[in-house]
Amino acid sequence: MWEENWEVINWFLRIQTQWRVGGLGTLTGLCYSDVLSVGRLLEIPNLSEVFEDLQLLEITVMELLNKEKK
Repeated sequence: MWEENWEVINWFLRIQTQWRVGGLGTLTGLCYSDVLSVGRLLEIPNLSEVFEDLQLLEITVMELLNKEKK
């Protein structure tokens, strides 16, 4: 893993229980209010930029896990 990605990976691992789940058990996304609260607790510098990276991870994980449910 590249060093510049460590911040977002660490954040993602700490918020892995903050998923919103749809009616059939599919992931619909992260609960952003909780996710941002954790980001502030972790004192992540340039939070808005790292949040964009987090959204890329979110989309990728949702696609992979939801595909497994079908």
